[in-house]
Amino acid sequence: MNSKKILIIGASGQIGSELSLKLRELYGNDNVVASDIKEGNEELMSSGPFEIADATDQPRIEALIEQYKITDVYLMAAMLSGTAEKMPMKAWDLNMNSLFIILNLAKEKKIEKVYWPSSIAVFGPTTPKQDTPQTTIMEPSTVYGISKQAGERWCEYYFNKYGVDVRSIRYPGIISYKTLPGGGTTDYAIEIFHEALKTGTYTSFLSENTSLPMMFMEDAIKATIDIMQAPAENIKVRSSYNLAAMTFTPKELASEIKKQMPDFKISYVPDFRQAIADSWPASIDDSEAKKDWNWDFEYDLEKLTTAMFEGLKVNAVKEN
Repeated sequence: MNSKKILIIGASGQIGSELSLKLRELYGNDNVVASDIKEGNEELMSSGPFEIADATDQPRIEALIEQYKITDVYLMAAMLSGTAEKMPMKAWDLNMNSLFIILNLAKEKKIEKVYWPSSIAVFGPTTPKQDTPQTTIMEPSTVYGISKQAGERWCEYYFNKYGVDVRSIRYPGIISYKTLPGGGTTDYAIEIFHEALKTGTYTSFLSENTSLPMMFMEDAIKATIDIMQAPAENIKVRSSYNLAAMTFTPKELASEIKKQMPDFKISYVPDFRQAIADSWPASIDDSEAKKDWNWDFEYDLEKLTTAMFEGLKVNAVKEN
């Protein structure tokens, strides 16, 4: 395992920061190089090598791969759904050009393995909403979704045409107490915990019965590492795998929070993100991931809620 030399691009982001620390735990601090266009949190910066790098700067990325003798790249840099709608061209540039840089380096055999995250945003209003299949109608209506769908096609193309060992997961909404929301449509499910502890109230930007697939960060990190550690012959899907854990609405999440905070109050003022959420699936069929590389989740809604409150309270104590 220690022959691995890993570069995480976008390591200061929501998933990247926690993934970097877990990979350092598994492969050794010096074998996992974190990079981002901005500095990360103190733990990320102090626990191993960190490099400032723009994901779209090919010479810089290539120099890092050569300097550290990188074998595996996790390309986590992306502009998320809510933010991307405000800056479409900038989002397209970041989300697509960063991927081409890495795929071409893998094609040239300068790296051995690539991880690139996709999203449920690849689906659209015409996709079956319940138990969305692995292979189905995909007509995304957001900039983020269009870039992720295009990325999936390119990943599969580079595997079929050039033998690039690229692996991918379609993440649902990811919930964590360690990092702040990053501009995604499912971020209400993180914000609600912060506001519950701070003010005892929350105004949701999605309507009360908007059902979306969600996952606790621990499970998302586990899935990411599991798919990268699986034997290449087990990875049958080279576009991106469906991934699921739980599905809930803002109303259902609020009800779970009220079990621990009976006085908690929620209101609903949907904004532009409501239309994005309405175009996404309500639940996901991830049987292919289960079959091919034994995926399974640990955290349901009750366990997630407890973990979020416990984690945020510990963080508050540390900050004070």
